Amino acid sequence: MSYALVTANRNYSSWSLRPWLLMTALGIPFEDRVVRFVGADNWASFRAFSPTGQVPVLIHGERTVWDSLGIALYLAERHDGVWPADEGPRGWAQCAVAEMHGGFNALRNERPMNVGVRITPIGRSAALARNVERLGELWGEGLERFGGPWLAGAALGAVDAFFAPVAFRVRTYGIELPALAAAYVDRLLAHPAMQAWEQVALAETWRDDDHEAELAGVGTITQDLRAQG
Repeated sequence: MSYALVTANRNYSSWSLRPWLLMTALGIPFEDRVVRFVGADNWASFRAFSPTGQVPVLIHGERTVWDSLGIALYLAERHDGVWPADEGPRGWAQCAVAEMHGGFNALRNERPMNVGVRITPIGRSAALARNVERLGELWGEGLERFGGPWLAGAALGAVDAFFAPVAFRVRTYGIELPALAAAYVDRLLAHPAMQAWEQVALAETWRDDDHEAELAGVGTITQDLRAQG
């Protein structure tokens, strides 16, 4: 049975990026299905293929696997490389993925992902400052403990895929990080799969008003590299 991965707009959909990057980087073949956001609430349209009315969704034969973490866990049972083989880095990577999946709320809300723009942000809350500090601490820990170049060792895996949307946010908003973490961002952005995602994002001409309004509320766009419709 082959896989189909349903994702949304490349510019905005940070949750979609996670399994797409993971599967692409690991060489797991899949049919790439893209649906457009239709506003802040996509429940009615996305429920046709997603039990939660959200993306991403992995379709595997008659099975529907939802949520980026659910997809990663499902793939890990069928493919090598999702988690490190060694117990130490594997345990750390799983904790880091869980922390990203359930936390960093200020980073998500105050710095929404948009691949194709550069923004001068308006202000920064104390919660966001803590999120950024924790990000540098966590990434530095993984890189130092396991020797890099990826967070849990020599190979890109789920933990890198789950932080991939943050790399785009760091660049979009000019977020300052310690040198080790900043170098990791550059390395992640240079990965061929990340560049492939970015290329499609920049070529998108369709915009979602709600995402654009959210963006306008957090800062001033200084550069828009996206194709114009």
